[in-house]
Amino acid sequence: MHIEFRHLRTIKAIHEAGGLARAAEQMNITQSALSHQVKGLEDQAGVELFVRRSKPLKLSPAGQRLLKLAEQVLPQVQALQDEFTGLRAGSTGRMHIAIECHACFEWLFPVLEQFRRQFGEVDVDIRPGLAFDAMPALLREEVDLVVSSDPEDMPGVEFVELFDYNPVFVAASTHPLASKPYIEAADFRGETLITYPVERTRLDVFSQLLIPAKVEPAAIRQVELTAVILLLVASNRGVSVLPDWVVREVKYSSDYVTRPLTANGITRRLYAAVRKDDLGKPFMETLLQLAGQEARKLQSV
Repeated sequence: MHIEFRHLRTIKAIHEAGGLARAAEQMNITQSALSHQVKGLEDQAGVELFVRRSKPLKLSPAGQRLLKLAEQVLPQVQALQDEFTGLRAGSTGRMHIAIECHACFEWLFPVLEQFRRQFGEVDVDIRPGLAFDAMPALLREEVDLVVSSDPEDMPGVEFVELFDYNPVFVAASTHPLASKPYIEAADFRGETLITYPVERTRLDVFSQLLIPAKVEPAAIRQVELTAVILLLVASNRGVSVLPDWVVREVKYSSDYVTRPLTANGITRRLYAAVRKDDLGKPFMETLLQLAGQEARKLQSV
């Protein structure tokens, strides 16, 4: 027996309309064509689907079984069609984000909260890109956007500029280095450096300062949360280097000092790596726009 979606729609329409004439009108086909379709379906099934002498027209037990199938299948088909329509229009889809910048969670959450209000049908997820190789995952379409400060020349991938930031030295106001106008690589010798639990090549203080200068701190202490890092720094348990926008509130606290790294300071740029084919999607455009707006807020504080 070969059942098509149109057969399920026909059974449902006749049942709801209570007769062939009204159902044919609602389906915008002739009554003769509808009767022919029902006859063909009954010939396939080998049983009658309607009790012909009833008014309004009633389904037979076999017809009831087919109606039950229609009521199960047709809403699922409609939902799938709606999803495809949303995908074409860019109002639904998937936004799985990998973050190679540990501190970026605090910046990204306000962005996603605004995004959710506009694109509630988009499936959003965040995966710490530090636990796996994020850029190959982007190419394999396992994630849809990678937040990174290290752009690469990759076919099919666009690195969209988000904002610039300055990694800054953070220490307790009573720390001996607090009196210096800026901090150099050699100043970290003998210090306990408090960092996020990230391999050193992905930390600005190492990649931009200590590794080139071949300087090693006396000790490294890894801490997951920014608030705990600042707590330890304020207690003189060590020093840290954090993005300037992360420690914006520290500027107004007497417990800490922030100092630039080197006399000229160090500037880094944050990017969103996106597959080029996805750049035109409305929800991707909106997310990148919101990310830029949130970045400007952070920099103006």
